[in-house]
Amino acid sequence: MLTLQTRVGDRTVTIETGRMAKQAAGSVVVRRGDTMVLVTACYSPDVRDGQDFFPLTVEFQEKTYAAGKIPGGYFKREGKLSENEILTSRLIDRPIRPLFPEGFMNEVQVIATVISADKDNDPDTLGLIGASAALMISDIPFLEPVAAVRLGRIDGKFVINPAKAELSKSDMSVLVAATETSIIMVEGDCAQVDEKAMLEGLSFAHKEIQNLIQLQKELKQKAGKAKFTWEAAQPPAEIVSFVKTFATEKMQAALSIKEKLARYTAKADLKKACVEAAQTQFVKEGSELTKDQVKKIVANQLEAVASDVMRKQILNKKIRIDGRDLTTVRPITIETGVLPRAHGSVLFTRGETQALVSCTLGAAEDSQTIDALTGQHEKHFMLHYNFPPFSVGETKPMRGPSRRDVGHGFLAERSLARMVPHKNAFNYTVRIVSEILESNGSSSMATVCGGSLALMDAGVPVGDPVAGIAMGLIAESNQFEVLTDILGDEDHLGDMDFKVTGTKKGITGFQLDCKIQGLSMAVMEKALMQ
Repeated sequence: MLTLQTRVGDRTVTIETGRMAKQAAGSVVVRRGDTMVLVTACYSPDVRDGQDFFPLTVEFQEKTYAAGKIPGGYFKREGKLSENEILTSRLIDRPIRPLFPEGFMNEVQVIATVISADKDNDPDTLGLIGASAALMISDIPFLEPVAAVRLGRIDGKFVINPAKAELSKSDMSVLVAATETSIIMVEGDCAQVDEKAMLEGLSFAHKEIQNLIQLQKELKQKAGKAKFTWEAAQPPAEIVSFVKTFATEKMQAALSIKEKLARYTAKADLKKACVEAAQTQFVKEGSELTKDQVKKIVANQLEAVASDVMRKQILNKKIRIDGRDLTTVRPITIETGVLPRAHGSVLFTRGETQALVSCTLGAAEDSQTIDALTGQHEKHFMLHYNFPPFSVGETKPMRGPSRRDVGHGFLAERSLARMVPHKNAFNYTVRIVSEILESNGSSSMATVCGGSLALMDAGVPVGDPVAGIAMGLIAESNQFEVLTDILGDEDHLGDMDFKVTGTKKGITGFQLDCKIQGLSMAVMEKALMQ
C-alpha cells in the first residue's frame, strides 16, 4: 500500500493505492477531511470490430452508508443515479476525455464511489482527482494528469475548496480543472462577478492545482504500471487520398450553404456520391475490403475534410459557415406571453436555435425535497431542459431526460438562480421548463435568455435580466480564432465550447469544455472579453 499527501488551500488531500480494488487496472482512494472517494479505471484489451469512436463511460455514485444513513422511501437500497450523481459523472468525464491519445478506441470505464462523506468536503473534485490518478497508475494510455479545485471568493479574497458553510458567503462557486500547463474545464456560478476578477480567480486556482499534479506524478513514479502497447487504426492511404480529391471542392460548396437543413442535405448527397464512387473503385473481386467497411472509412474521412475546410476558412478568410464574421451574433426574435394558460412564457429564437420557455409559480409546499448525502433540503427554484429529437429533424426513442439534458438544464438553472428572489422575500416555488424546438448551436444559452424573460413575464421580481452566449475556438499551431455565438457544426468540429452567462454588471454562470489539451490564460482572456 502507498499513501501520498499534499496541501491544497488550507486542507490536506491524500491519495492511497494498493489497498482496495486491486484487480482494477488502476484504483485509488482520495481523501479530504472525512470525505473519501474510491475511484477505479478498467478497460477492454480488445477493440470491437468496426469501432470508430472512443467508448468512455464515467459513473459517479454516492452510497448512503458513507454518511451513516439508510435510503429513504420504500426501497432501502440505492437505485438509479440522482441528478447530482449524473452532473458529477459529467464533471469527471469532460476533463479526462481530451487526455486520451487520439485514435485510442478501447472501451474504458471509470467508476467513482463515495465511501465516506462529511458535510464540509464535496466529493466531486476528489472524484476527478481520483479518476486522473487511477488512469495515471494504470496501464491505460493517458497523456497527463489533471486535477480540480472549487474556487470561492469571500469578502474579495479567493478561497480554495471552501466548506459548505463558507459557500453561502461566497460570491462565486466555480469548479476549475487543469493540467500542469492549461485550464481544461470550468463550471460554476457567480454573483455578477466581473471578467477581470474571474480571470484572476482562474489563475489563482491553476496555481493551487499544481500540488495535485505533482502528487499524481509522484504516485505514478512509485506505483504506476507500464502502459500497454497499442496502435491507432490507420485508414487505407489510397481511400484517404481518393476522398480528399473527390470531396474537397464539393465540401467547400456544401459548407457555404447558410441554411442548416439545406447544408446537411448537400453534405448527405456528397456522402452518398463519394461512398458509391469509392465502393466502385475499391470493392472488387478479391478485395479485402467490404462495401460496409469502405462506407465507414469514407464517412470518417469526409468528417476530416469538412473539419479541414471549415477551419481553414475561419483562420485564413475570417468567414464562418453561415457567412458571419467572427464576432457577430445571429438575429434574435422574442415573443412573450405565447402560452395563454402559463404564468409566464416566451418563444426565444436566435438564428436556427429556438426555445419555448415557460415559468410556473407554485406554493411553498410545491418545492422539491432533495435527500442528499449530507441531509435533506428544499429546492424552491427549478429549471428543466428538454431536447426532443424533432428539434434537429431526427427520429429517436424518447426515454426521459438524458445526461446532456440534465447538464444543460443545471447550467441554465445556476445561471439564473442568484437573480431569483430568496423564499423569505418571495414565498413561491418557481419552475422553468425549456422545450428546445429547433437547435443549431447553444440551446442551453437560449434557455438562459428565455428563462430570464419567462420569469419577468410571470411577474417574478428578478434582479437584473440575464443573457448567455456560447463561444468557440479554432486553433492550429500558433494561430487561433475565437468565435462568438457558435453553430452546431462549429461546436462539433471546433476545439472549445465556452458558455458565459451574466447581467450588464457581471458573470452569473460559466462553463468551459475543451476538446484539446487545455487552454492558455491568453486564449481564455480573449474568449471571455469577447
